[in-house]
Amino acid sequence: MTTIPLLSSLEVKRRLETGDAVLIDIREHDEHAREHILGARLAPLSAIGAHDFDRDHGKAVVFHCKSGMRTQANAAKLLARGFREAYILDGGIEAWKAAGLPVHANRTAPIEIMRQVQITAGTLILIGVVLGWLVHPLFFALSGFIGAGLLFAGASGWCGMAMLLRAMPWNRARVSA
Repeated sequence: MTTIPLLSSLEVKRRLETGDAVLIDIREHDEHAREHILGARLAPLSAIGAHDFDRDHGKAVVFHCKSGMRTQANAAKLLARGFREAYILDGGIEAWKAAGLPVHANRTAPIEIMRQVQITAGTLILIGVVLGWLVHPLFFALSGFIGAGLLFAGASGWCGMAMLLRAMPWNRARVSA
């Protein structure tokens, strides 16, 4: 497994202030629109191969996500982008906020698609169980169907519910940040 060294939030802040590093947010557009570290450049992991990093190769790069887990899990893909010096913000944006460092938050932006999927799937499963218990056992099929969809999404990387939710009116109006 490929690893990238970790830097604390305060060390990343120091390096950004001196101009020694550039901060790259690998989260998706919807996550970044809702909340991001001031000055972080967005390069979503889903499109990292298409991102142009030429202007950043002279500096150290610090990658971050929400908690650091996604960044660590994709270290090899990130290192393949050819930086001379790369780090991970230890604990991601959550640790940055816990250290009392500033973030730009836009609470009017829709919540992240994957959270919407979790809320919708959980609600549909719960409804299926309650209706199956109170009304008719066939309603348990709803919970089974949603569970099978989540299993397929996890195995294939394609989530039909996320595609459907992305097309909803509240997710179409993108708020730039």
